[in-house]
Amino acid sequence: MTPTAQALHPSLPSSGPQAPMACAQQLAASSPWLSLKASVTELQELQAKDGSIPEASDAARAHSLVKSITTSISAMAPSFPHDADYLRLLVEDFARWAADGFRIPDFLDSLLAFQPQLSRQDGLAHLVVFPMYTQNGSTNRFVEAVLMEVIWPDFVAELEGGNYSNGLFVPVRFVDFTAGYDTNSAVLFPESVAVRSTPTFTWGGIFADREAARFRKVLKAAAATTALELPPEAAELVEDQGLTEETFVMWDLIHDRTHMRGDLPFDPFMIKQRMPYFLYSLEELRCDLTAFRESVRVEHDESASPMARRHAKLVQYAVIFDRIFRFAITGSRVRNYDGLGGQLLFAWLHQHHVLHWTDTKLSIDWPEVADVVIALGTRIEELYWRSIDRPKVAHWLAAYELVAETLTPNPASVWARGPQALPLDGPPRGLTDQVLDDEFPLSMFYEALEKKLRTTIESTAGITGSTDASALVPAEG
Repeated sequence: MTPTAQALHPSLPSSGPQAPMACAQQLAASSPWLSLKASVTELQELQAKDGSIPEASDAARAHSLVKSITTSISAMAPSFPHDADYLRLLVEDFARWAADGFRIPDFLDSLLAFQPQLSRQDGLAHLVVFPMYTQNGSTNRFVEAVLMEVIWPDFVAELEGGNYSNGLFVPVRFVDFTAGYDTNSAVLFPESVAVRSTPTFTWGGIFADREAARFRKVLKAAAATTALELPPEAAELVEDQGLTEETFVMWDLIHDRTHMRGDLPFDPFMIKQRMPYFLYSLEELRCDLTAFRESVRVEHDESASPMARRHAKLVQYAVIFDRIFRFAITGSRVRNYDGLGGQLLFAWLHQHHVLHWTDTKLSIDWPEVADVVIALGTRIEELYWRSIDRPKVAHWLAAYELVAETLTPNPASVWARGPQALPLDGPPRGLTDQVLDDEFPLSMFYEALEKKLRTTIESTAGITGSTDASALVPAEG
């Protein structure tokens, strides 16, 4: 521990078990957490977008707030013996940041010590405090604080220990959080933390309780609005938050590992490339349809446990309903790649005659659905398999053609007019610039549905598993 950190907190415990672990719910009501949350919230008001505190006049107050934050961390640390090294280094990182004049923060040391993937135990609590942005939430790299607990049911451990290994995957549940997570963000990724150099990332957290809660709320409203009769097992998801959380954990486990598996383009994440957003749509949809396909496989695997087989069936319902309802009409129409993936799945099901909109009622032929959904996944996989034999632009054009076979492009689209209308003699960026923000507009069905569900979807920002989504009034039919 640095001298500055020791001066701030002589009581900070060293590594190793210090006391019995408290439950996260109890900690959320404790004085140290409430003080930590209040101090972090006030500190955010002093921070610039990059996380620094640029105004000299704010320095004295910032020092006081940092001391309050680290005092709270010290007081709570004995409840997290599994995170002892991380919490010790966290105080040191705060001390260093303060001593350096609150320039752009660097919390690499504490980030490297935080390794939640090493102890995936159901109900295990973590205290997370980092200067970070929250994806799908705040883009400011402010200090945020989160109390959370791991969701790790036995059947998920069974799947992860078998054919679906994913050592980086950490499914979690919100207990309490600061303002950056009072948003749509449902992930905790180490790459969002302010650090001096980029480390090797060894974990990724997904808040399954938020995913489950907003799914339940939107599905209940969508089913009422479209007069869709839910199968009994799907109806259970609407009523049972815990069951839905576990279902999303299974979905996310398989989805997350799929990003680096299969016949992929050279850069499946497209991290350092400026590519048309429909390629992101296909990658995310590919991972979801893989989760669907593998869930069909587990459902019919007699060697799998009854719980695994039960949840495998529920994952299939979750993938379809979340994609065609919430994904398709959530967010703006500016390069909304998840929205486009939802639109594509809906239209594919409709055009293959297993989804029907008749007499102003939505119905689905469930016995035929699995084969149709898997067929769409196969089309995307074939596109990827061909990609390594194609030039980049040819791959982009083939991907566009795949989407445009099912969805109608914007009438103003240059891409829809074909290669002869595109600037193929220039850099690929010129092609990306020609993609409209809303290249594939909502259908008439979705335009009407979005108006009816807009309030419901907007109300899911900040929702957690503690929200009684099942009691919410459905949207007007």
